[in-house]
Amino acid sequence: MSGKVIITCAITGGIHTPTMSPHLPITPQEIATSAIEAAEAGAAIIHLHARDPETGRPRQDPDLFMQFLPRIKQSTDAVLNLTTGGGLGMTLDERLAPAHRAKPEVTSLNMGSMNFSVAQLARKFTEWKFDWEKSYVENSWSTIYPNSFDMIERIMVEVGQAYGTRFEFECYDLGHLYNLKQFVDRGLVEPPFFIQGVFGIAGGMGAELDNLMFFKQTADRLFGSDYRLSSFGIGKAQMGFLTMTALMGGNVRVGLEDSLYIGRGKLAKSNAEQVTKIRRIIEELGMEIATPAEAREVLGLKGGDKVGF
Repeated sequence: MSGKVIITCAITGGIHTPTMSPHLPITPQEIATSAIEAAEAGAAIIHLHARDPETGRPRQDPDLFMQFLPRIKQSTDAVLNLTTGGGLGMTLDERLAPAHRAKPEVTSLNMGSMNFSVAQLARKFTEWKFDWEKSYVENSWSTIYPNSFDMIERIMVEVGQAYGTRFEFECYDLGHLYNLKQFVDRGLVEPPFFIQGVFGIAGGMGAELDNLMFFKQTADRLFGSDYRLSSFGIGKAQMGFLTMTALMGGNVRVGLEDSLYIGRGKLAKSNAEQVTKIRRIIEELGMEIATPAEAREVLGLKGGDKVGF
């Protein structure tokens, strides 16, 4: 894997709303098509949320996930990574329901409770396609995104130990690395650890390259050779952060969950467009992208034949 970079693509997420971009995948059909296109463009891992097909509101209904998971699996060899974060305001049982149904190779796992606000996005719009959007976005200013130690432990036991699922450890702050270290020391998770640094969300680490470097130095100190670094920057920080992460020997994540744009003021027309752009940057820097098989090997995954869909 020397010089090879794993590209993750986060297809739709649970933050952006239909008003913000006409290209955001909403229906199971749109999510499946966008995921397949991203895989064909070079994404080895596809990170997935679901939405109400009528309104676009984030939903963790396992039946919705099962409308696109089998199709993506049949059409690509990509690793399918399911969210356990879900959407703002969901209970942990709601957040875990798709993972219990699908028993995937990978799920996300947020490593700490935090202020998590996207309320600033509401100021950009005066008209909304759906009634739920404005309040959903604005209410993030007054809520806390809960990921307590007992919630994290439940996910590790009920999903990781029960199904052989591994995790994309989403770390929005430096302290989240130390949270993970507690569970590593207790033996609840085993290496290699796929650590995703998240930069630029209001309430987390700022999207500054100095923060990325210190984040990596801290992870190096805590986990040594037992982890694989990945990162992404929110919004306009996206491509710069990914380029720096690749130059530091890490892996990258793109997708309309993280940024709706492909350039300054220009909406991305698809997830594949973002994958294509970061792939071009990576290859022009003299590196190669990893295949799904190579990603499975380096992350120690159980394989696509051992999932529940």
